[in-house]
Amino acid sequence: MPELQCLIVEDDPSQAEIFSTALKQAGYAVTWIDHGGEALSFLQNHAPHIVILDLHLPEVAGTDILRAIREAPHLSATRVILATADPRMADTVAADSDLVLIKPVGYVQLRELARRLRPDDARSGENV
Repeated sequence: MPELQCLIVEDDPSQAEIFSTALKQAGYAVTWIDHGGEALSFLQNHAPHIVILDLHLPEVAGTDILRAIREAPHLSATRVILATADPRMADTVAADSDLVLIKPVGYVQLRELARRLRPDDARSGENV
């Protein structure tokens, strides 16, 4: 079975490192991008299982990336987890995301959530 992919779109390197470590431990291959424009380019040719998306990014806002994901047919199965320190902004786009996490996001919390989002056949018998 192919490895499940996760895209982390986060401009804070320390936060991205926490996300990356948690997702790798949950069994995902991880790509980290720190600019909105680069994320949009990546998503044109890739369909990750999960996108961890910050809302405040350089170049292109996370809200625009979320809209692009929801409009792209090849990304229809992509799960989007918003990770933001701005609860008001999160409220405006929560309906278009699969989950909203308010920063700071705990490592164990994210790892366990990511495990739960894995398709049943990819869990490898893990208890989640």
